Amino acid sequence: MVDHNVRHDITVNPRSVIVISLISLGYLVISYFLVGFKSDQLIFIGLANALFYASNVSRKFLIAYLTFAGYWIIFDYMKAFPNYNYATVHIAGLYNTEKHLFGLHYHGQLITLNEYFKLNSNTLVDVMSGLFYLCWIPVPFGFGVYLFFTNRRECLLFTLTFVLLNFVGFIGYYTYPAAPPWYVQDYGFVFHPHMHEGIAGLARFDAYFHANIFGGLYTKGSNVFAAMPSLHSAYPILVFYFAWKNKMRIATPIFGVVMVGIWFAAVYTSHHYVLDVLAGILCAIAGIALFNLLLARWAWFRRFVDKYESFIRK
Repeated sequence: MVDHNVRHDITVNPRSVIVISLISLGYLVISYFLVGFKSDQLIFIGLANALFYASNVSRKFLIAYLTFAGYWIIFDYMKAFPNYNYATVHIAGLYNTEKHLFGLHYHGQLITLNEYFKLNSNTLVDVMSGLFYLCWIPVPFGFGVYLFFTNRRECLLFTLTFVLLNFVGFIGYYTYPAAPPWYVQDYGFVFHPHMHEGIAGLARFDAYFHANIFGGLYTKGSNVFAAMPSLHSAYPILVFYFAWKNKMRIATPIFGVVMVGIWFAAVYTSHHYVLDVLAGILCAIAGIALFNLLLARWAWFRRFVDKYESFIRK
């Protein structure tokens, strides 16, 4: 039996200082050799160390959010192991399947929804799509912070499910490398490795606000050919599910609107096909279902979760 009243205070002592310092140094060294030095890495390490040394509560927050940190590191390191080195990139086949299943006739031609929206963009929709797309990481991260201060067990379950969901998505990336719609629009069906991430329809958002918001964000992209599944479409499902699970009557419908808005924006801005979005939805469902199955069926996994929870308990 696990005593749910047990809590662990995380103290700063010589041993913990040595451990956090070695982890920080090791991360910087490994990052340098895998993906090269970037200022983001110093910011990341600086924030982690600031949380560790600030207070007991901030240390618990750091422990709770190690899962998000792990996701960020793995996503960044994917640059060193591009998926097109391990499987054939799907470009024309995916495009033609999308057009066959979800295409529409426009001026006598069968085109994809991405192509239709590119030809019929609207400033208001450009702005709304950009705002929805900006919710991709801030919404799940902010929701996790809210859970940390209101229900730490749910926070832990949320972050662990987030990690599992990402691993399901990463398996998809390496099993089925896929070019996004904007790639076909710009380069056709010819495979060009080492391409930089494009911002496609989101460029209209940047242009409207005379900013380089998405232009700056997408320079940090890990892989052009990772459109399937769309994790942009998966993350809001996880947030919606946990809001519904915790009976948040106001937040749940709001997150539902954000979820649908991100799905639409993914297609409208030519970042994803409808097929990518559907795969992202399935990815989220699979991640949530798998986590709940592990928690229900594997005693060692429940013990791990209970032990982990004891470190972040108030």
